[in-house]
Amino acid sequence: MASAQSSELRASGSRTSPSRRLSGGERRRQLSAVALRLFAERGYESTTMDEIAEAAGVTKPLVYQHFSSKRALYLELVDSVTEELLATISAATAAAAGPREQVEDGFTAYFRMVVTHETAFRLLYSRSSPTDPDLGVALRKVEDAIAVAIDPLIAAGLDPAHRRFLAHAVVGMAEGASRHWIETQAERSDRSGDAGWLGAEAQRLARRLAELAWAGLRAVHAD
Repeated sequence: MASAQSSELRASGSRTSPSRRLSGGERRRQLSAVALRLFAERGYESTTMDEIAEAAGVTKPLVYQHFSSKRALYLELVDSVTEELLATISAATAAAAGPREQVEDGFTAYFRMVVTHETAFRLLYSRSSPTDPDLGVALRKVEDAIAVAIDPLIAAGLDPAHRRFLAHAVVGMAEGASRHWIETQAERSDRSGDAGWLGAEAQRLARRLAELAWAGLRAVHAD
């Protein structure tokens, strides 16, 4: 399965030179990159397999050789983005020196992906959510998976239901902040290719939200 990062790196150059035939794996990654961009820009409902094929410079039957349906393609992209996000957060929190650092490092990893993989996050957090109930469930599972990753970072002494409730609240804060940043990104379009600025921006966003989350979590008591 192609990662969100590898997909986004290929998104801008989705059309390939006719002089070289792509391998099956390369073609699948190219189609994933194109679909990710179109789903993020237009939403699931407004994107067709014909448009994906045209943008990739291939025929629709070739797209169906790799993905059985638009639905299957969309679900694979959601799974790929989620897996990469969770792996990134887990690695960052595991290497942190203590609880406070875990919270900030986890947010830093999260926002670093937001600012460098904006297209992938538009796929997850687009306001034009699919009307298909099963696809909606898949997107909600993303929130559940992140909450599960956050749960162990919350102070001990709380019962599991209380911790999970707070974990979902933290996920909601991060999602809301991400939506706001993405929707106002046009104001910073001249900096979008500046890796140094993006790294500093991710740390700034993480620090602001970590301060809020940590202050709140430290004040929580069992009830």
